Amino acid sequence: MPLDPTNPFATASTLPFELPDYEVIRDEHYQPAIEAGMAEQLAELAAIAADPEPPTVANVIEAWESSGQLFTRALNAFYTKQPADTNDVLDGIDAAIAPQLAAHGDAIFLNRDLYDRLASLAVRVEAGEVQPDPQSAYWLERRLLDFERSGVNLPEEDQARLRKLNHRIAELQSAFGREALAGMNAGAVLVTDATELDGLSQAEIDGARERAAETGHAEGWLLELENTSAQRPLDVLRNRSLRERIHRASIGRGLGGEHDTRAIIVELARLRAERAALLGFTNHAAYVAADGCARTGKAVWDLLTRLAPAAVANARAEALDMEPVWRRIEPEAPMAAWDWQYVSEQLRTERYSLDATVLRPYLELERVLRDGVFAAARGLYGIEFAERSDLAGYNPEVRVFDVLEADGSRIGLFVADFYTRPGKQGGAWMNNLVDQNHLLGQLPVVTNNSNLVKPPAGQPTLMTWDDVITLFHEFGHALHGLLSDTRYRSQSGTETPRDFVEYPSQVNEMWALDPGILRGYAVHHETGEPMPAEWVETLRGSTLFQQGFKTTEYLAAALLDQVWHSTPLEELPTDPEQVEEFEHQALAKVGLDYELVPPRYRSAYFRHIFEGGYDAGYYAYMWSEVLDADTAAFITANGGMTRENGERYRRRLLARGGSVDAMDSFRDYRGQDPDIRHLLERRGLKV
Repeated sequence: MPLDPTNPFATASTLPFELPDYEVIRDEHYQPAIEAGMAEQLAELAAIAADPEPPTVANVIEAWESSGQLFTRALNAFYTKQPADTNDVLDGIDAAIAPQLAAHGDAIFLNRDLYDRLASLAVRVEAGEVQPDPQSAYWLERRLLDFERSGVNLPEEDQARLRKLNHRIAELQSAFGREALAGMNAGAVLVTDATELDGLSQAEIDGARERAAETGHAEGWLLELENTSAQRPLDVLRNRSLRERIHRASIGRGLGGEHDTRAIIVELARLRAERAALLGFTNHAAYVAADGCARTGKAVWDLLTRLAPAAVANARAEALDMEPVWRRIEPEAPMAAWDWQYVSEQLRTERYSLDATVLRPYLELERVLRDGVFAAARGLYGIEFAERSDLAGYNPEVRVFDVLEADGSRIGLFVADFYTRPGKQGGAWMNNLVDQNHLLGQLPVVTNNSNLVKPPAGQPTLMTWDDVITLFHEFGHALHGLLSDTRYRSQSGTETPRDFVEYPSQVNEMWALDPGILRGYAVHHETGEPMPAEWVETLRGSTLFQQGFKTTEYLAAALLDQVWHSTPLEELPTDPEQVEEFEHQALAKVGLDYELVPPRYRSAYFRHIFEGGYDAGYYAYMWSEVLDADTAAFITANGGMTRENGERYRRRLLARGGSVDAMDSFRDYRGQDPDIRHLLERRGLKV
């Protein structure tokens, strides 16, 4: 059915950079536009397959890349809003379209005629009849591989089974995301005794009171959960009983009750294992690794297990190091997992004379954004940012910025959404609303989301140091999209292998501690005084503090992901009640079952892998950090923040996106393969 021409998605947005006009888009507009867009794209691709003319770059590659414009603008707008500002209607749309999207992908990549058309073009290229530019040649190579990895060469009976598997997997991933968000919201801890909040700032207490009132509690304070196992209030709360309640609420999510996710996990892991076997891979982890920089599941396993023993040994040493501090707090009771963060902060304060709570007045959001994150981008790439009060996002809290070259020419738009809300998934992320590409003449529109707690009206948003790092990290993703310079939108910016995409974002974290940048943003929000120089040096010197804990919690999650996706089908759980034991055995197998350091995500709320996107790929953060640490060492050795360093990194790496092999772009930028010793030094590991 053709799309109603009054639907806002029927034509491209007339706003600058084709920013979706969220002021006129209503919830009911998304699904018909997405469904009409899928039908339209399938018709466009069918025409490519049936074209009687000899295949060329223009009538195959460029025609493909010009297809699906309605589909793309509607889907991008939906999946920008839904994770950040959802409701029952949007959740219903997500549930409805997830299996349709899986079927749409199958209709494309199991289409033999379309595959043959691309293969015919490859034959003409091989014969010298067509001479594609490098980006087009790489596009053709990768797209043929996409067809083959999707099962285009399977017998018809196996393809039918594959379609069913993809349909059900998509349904389950969508369901997991909704249940995990609902469980996170339901797990918020209500406090009725004000004395238990000792340690929180007044702004945090006032904010917790407001959230309690918003959720219908006439009295009390509501402490919402974050996506991760660790919860920020545990750094400062002095009441041990409340710390335990928050910790147990966090790690117990999804393990029973109304938002139990265990049945979804079991079915999903088994279906992914079956699909991998059908496609000719030993397991889902091998299937994922083959399409990344890692190439093999063994390479992933070897990296993670190589680091695990040293990480756990360091974490155990850190626990012993904290013991004297703990004994002063609790002379009799042993330290528990819910005590670690609090004791760690006490030790950090003693050892480095640096209390996390005293840093916060110097880390005000607006200053960090403009004089930190934006200033670093200006210093490296010469780009400028100007807020656009005339452009609106999907929520009143969303802010829009013009991104400009030094000469005033426009690069694109940066869309920022900083605050947590009940309809927003946890964590922080980057998304594309419009992908940069020269073929269609589109400039990038990228978004950053985080989950800062919004203070009461009139009060500043004060950040933790981890919040600052997260802001720089996500903006690294944004820069990857904004500074893209590719012909095709499917190769734009972050369209790179999963284990490469985190690399530019991690590199951008290094500028948070750059002396010139830190001096600009680390300023007391009331007095204007800069952060004391001794604090800055202490902060810089404390970067190795508790790296054992941080590495262990990450590796536990990454290896948990690998075990779920590399275990043979016949050995995977068949019953939801087996999930916790399977998880325990998986961690014990690699020595990461350390009771004081739970995984960064437990299975029941591990959205990265069970909602999809990072399934069998959570290792990517560590794989990318090998590249990041090597790059940071290279930049530092060559003068740090200079336009020369920025231009080299921009032109040879960021601009290329996924238009060339990821590791080839790294080697072209760096001049050699990465050296893992820089990562080991950064994390204080001796392997």
